[in-house]
Amino acid sequence: MRPLRNRPTTTFLVFAALAMLTLLLHQTNNLQPLESVLLAVFSPLQHGLSYGADQVRGVGQTVYDLAELRRNNKELQIQVDKLMIENVRLKEIESENKTLLALLGFVETNPAYEYMASRVVGRDPGNLLGYILIDAGRRSGVKPNMVVVTERGLVGQIIEVSETSSKVLLITDPLSAVNAVVQSSRTTGLARGEVGGRLRLDEIPQEARIERGDIVLTSGLGSTFPRGLVIGQVTDVQQQDVDMFQQAVLHPSVDFNKLEVVLVVTNFERMPSPTEVRKP
Repeated sequence: MRPLRNRPTTTFLVFAALAMLTLLLHQTNNLQPLESVLLAVFSPLQHGLSYGADQVRGVGQTVYDLAELRRNNKELQIQVDKLMIENVRLKEIESENKTLLALLGFVETNPAYEYMASRVVGRDPGNLLGYILIDAGRRSGVKPNMVVVTERGLVGQIIEVSETSSKVLLITDPLSAVNAVVQSSRTTGLARGEVGGRLRLDEIPQEARIERGDIVLTSGLGSTFPRGLVIGQVTDVQQQDVDMFQQAVLHPSVDFNKLEVVLVVTNFERMPSPTEVRKP
């Protein structure tokens, strides 16, 4: 059986006829019941499809908003980190400025000394407060036996010097001994370090009057340390009648655990020795 050659034409004519019939029925309102039924059937479907489309659009917007929020949050976190770093840097500068201003004030009130500022770059690893290392050495003119101070008082004395650094023996080390005087009574003694970073005043005459709270200074005797530097404060007095001398426990005026910048006294006016005083 041969296929019909005019099938497309026949299909077109059928659809055209149906369209004309539908238009005629619509104009005569004969399609109103059918339209109502179709509307009732497809309206919920259309509403569901519209709602689903809205939900999809909402989910897409939410995903976009979350991504944008993450980007903004990341940018804000970067800014917070930068501000925190800057705040830390400014606080360090402020702290250093306070230290330098305090040292400058000490220099201005003690014009008879010549100084060199230096940073602390190392400490006694045994934590016995025996010595510190500073970043000034032979190249900077530092020599053994030079005195090291801060605005709070005496730190110690240079005992070793290399090209770019020096070792400072603290007054709390057992090898340290400083001629001292009690500010109020002018009683003399010898400030010695002890194991563990403690400090005491030895060789105080039994008849001398010394009390808690007294300030102890360098006496200048022996021409090793400048006169009038604060060593510490008396916290306890130990006296026994059978001893030739009495002793006092001292609290150092310098906090050796917090040293960051110190002053090396490169020159000062030394007190003449007794033999020099007797010279004509």
